[in-house]
Order: sequence, then C-alpha cells, then structure tokens
Amino acid sequence: MVFDLYGVIARTQSPESRRRLVELAGVPEERFWEAYWACRPPYDEGQSGVAYWGAVAERLGTRFPDVPALIGADLASWSDVDESMVQVVHELADQGHRLGLLSNIIEELVPHWESRHGDWLGRFASLTFSCPIGAAKPERRAYEICAERMGATPQDILFFDDNMVNVLAAREAGMAAELFESPRQVRALAETITIRR
Repeated sequence: MVFDLYGVIARTQSPESRRRLVELAGVPEERFWEAYWACRPPYDEGQSGVAYWGAVAERLGTRFPDVPALIGADLASWSDVDESMVQVVHELADQGHRLGLLSNIIEELVPHWESRHGDWLGRFASLTFSCPIGAAKPERRAYEICAERMGATPQDILFFDDNMVNVLAAREAGMAAELFESPRQVRALAETITIRR
C-alpha cells in the first residue's frame, strides 16, 4: 500500500497559513495563488526555495521584500499531520502490510518531516519524495520509481491520493489507485489485501 502525504496523512494549508502567505507577498490573492501553483512543479522536483520565489515574483511582475519570511511561512503551512491517519499507518504496519509513501514535496520540507515525524515515517518500507528523484506526480516515472523502491511491480500496489489527476495517472502506470476519503475507507480496503509473509 502506498500513500500520498499531503491531503492524506498530512494536512493541506489552513486558511490562516494561506492568508499569511498572501500578506507577506503583498499581491492580490487570486494572482498570488495562480503564480504560486504555476511555478510549483520545478520546486517539487528539487529547485531551491530562493529560485522558486524568484520565479513566482517574476510571474507576478514584482519583487518580494522578505523572501526568507515567505520560505518560512510556506514551510510552516505544510507541516501539520492528521493524527487519525498516523494511527492507521501504525495499525497497518502492525498487521504486516508493506507501506510506501509517494509525495510531491519540496527539498526544504524533507528534513523537517524526517526529524519531527520519524516515529511513523519509520513504519514505511520506502519513502519516495519528488525532489531527490526529479520527478513529480502525475509523471509516470514517479510511480515507476516508487514501485521499484517498494520491490514490487505497479500492479502489486494499492495507492491513495487526494488528487484525482494523480489517482488516474497511478492507474495508467498500472497501480490500483483510490481517491482518498477517510481512515475508514483505508481500513476497509486494507482488509481486502492478502498479506504475504
């Protein structure tokens, strides 16, 4: 079983953290988020934070007065977990399921997660982060690398993601994939899997 991180085990940005980023950027909200997401793929694939925010500013035709503050606020906005899903991770690992993580994540966030959440990240057999492999979902190569690291074929993997685009791409890569709904959904589907010991 392979899980996405954000929107599944980790929480997405809160309204408060989103407002903070817009305030720091000092540009209209709609324009800010268009540029934020349009420039994000290279950041997920290993680009530096300074280069990313430079690209966002260029797209907006502005200069940000405090890039380190934007980087810090952005990292903080992607740092909360859903404890109910952390519990599911522990349950599945205790039952003998082989678990993997496949996440689009910026390089600066990796040490944060590894240092603060090693207790449950350690339950995963494989952690596949987009930044060091230079491939991000929904690129097919991201799924293939994840499967290789799991020691499995894509056909052996059940994948959960909160983004239907990524779910469909996983299916195209050969995985069984489901749009994440709840811990209950994950537990129910886990019961259908035969564990090879």
